[in-house]
Amino acid sequence: MIPRYSRPEMVAIWAPESKFRIWDEIEAHACDAQAALAVIPKESAAAVWKARDVEFDVARIDEIEAVTKHDVIAFLTHLAEIIGHDEARFVHQGMTSSDVLDTTLNVQLVRAADILLADLDALLDALKRRAQEHKLTPRIGRSHGIHAEPTTMGLTFARFYAEMARNRARLKTARAEVATGAISGAVGTFANIDPRVEAHVCAQMGLIPEPISTQGIPRDRHAMFFATLGVIASSIENIAIEIRHMQRTEVLEAEEFFSKGQKGSSAMPHKRNPVLTENLTGLARLVRMAVIPAMENVALWHERDISHSSVERMIGPDATVTLDFALHRLTGVVDKLVVYPEAMMANMNRFRGLIHSQRVLLALTQAGVSREDAYALVQRNAMKVWEEGRDFLTELLADTDVRAALSEEDIRSSFDLDYHLRHVETIFARVFSE
Repeated sequence: MIPRYSRPEMVAIWAPESKFRIWDEIEAHACDAQAALAVIPKESAAAVWKARDVEFDVARIDEIEAVTKHDVIAFLTHLAEIIGHDEARFVHQGMTSSDVLDTTLNVQLVRAADILLADLDALLDALKRRAQEHKLTPRIGRSHGIHAEPTTMGLTFARFYAEMARNRARLKTARAEVATGAISGAVGTFANIDPRVEAHVCAQMGLIPEPISTQGIPRDRHAMFFATLGVIASSIENIAIEIRHMQRTEVLEAEEFFSKGQKGSSAMPHKRNPVLTENLTGLARLVRMAVIPAMENVALWHERDISHSSVERMIGPDATVTLDFALHRLTGVVDKLVVYPEAMMANMNRFRGLIHSQRVLLALTQAGVSREDAYALVQRNAMKVWEEGRDFLTELLADTDVRAALSEEDIRSSFDLDYHLRHVETIFARVFSE
């Protein structure tokens, strides 16, 4: 991912230096386990750790790979140059490249997941704070983009909080599912390496042994991981779209913070555009772009092929780096979002009481009018508001058929805004019960 949409901590996980460091740790831990089993000399195992404090020469590894056409062999050759060829004699004993590559990938995904979980925690904190701040700030709810009934800005934030809380739980599950390692040798039979080596390496690397790995760790685990990232990205877009709609000039119930010196347009000096949330919509598409290739990686030939490898070299860094950036950006947007309660109230009253139509409908049915007749009575008065710009309450009070069933007090009580919001506390208690 390009630096514009990257944050250093996540980028570092995927840097060649980090990858080679993990490879070295896996090889060294495997040698320790082999030495404990008396398969290799303890002195040889100890010698591998001499590379612990050495900075691997990425250019040199690339130079060797240009000849060998094999990245793991290139690394092992460079490792031997560092620790000595005699000491390196037992490195990689009984192992195959997938043991190193797949275990490393999962270490990286676990570390990436930990950063993303921290990102989600920060976003959840921001959403919760804004939800509490605007718990009872009325705004119109919309269905199909059309005014429906009153809700609150706090409930909007709370809805997004609940969605992101579900995403956090999903990511925890996906992290656990991908946190496996395999040091089982060619085709995964442990023919040339003891399963206890795998157990030791996995324990040291924060993983659990893959129950059955063939020669590679099953890719359904990775498909689940990237699918989860895709769902989180979709939730980011869900929030971004709502903010973009709220910032439209004719709505303007909220807007992204516009900093001093910021410019909205090269041509129109008046512009204040929702550029951050538009950016988030685009970034969400990039994260979701990884989902289908990850699922297509599940189907591999026999015990192993590498059709998945090129895919993962790209989607691993790109999806996690992009999602990390997007979550951080969204947290900033939510944290600094400028909310306009007066505009929300003005929008809610724009159609002169139509938002209370269901309350009138229910009052009529409670008074003994059939639902079909009650609907017709309410709708014919509502259409006068839509088509002629009249006041809904005034029309209802003047309708003799409505007045035959309802008193003036009954009609006016149907326009009580507080009635619509009477269960906000109950909903908040459900969402924030933790």
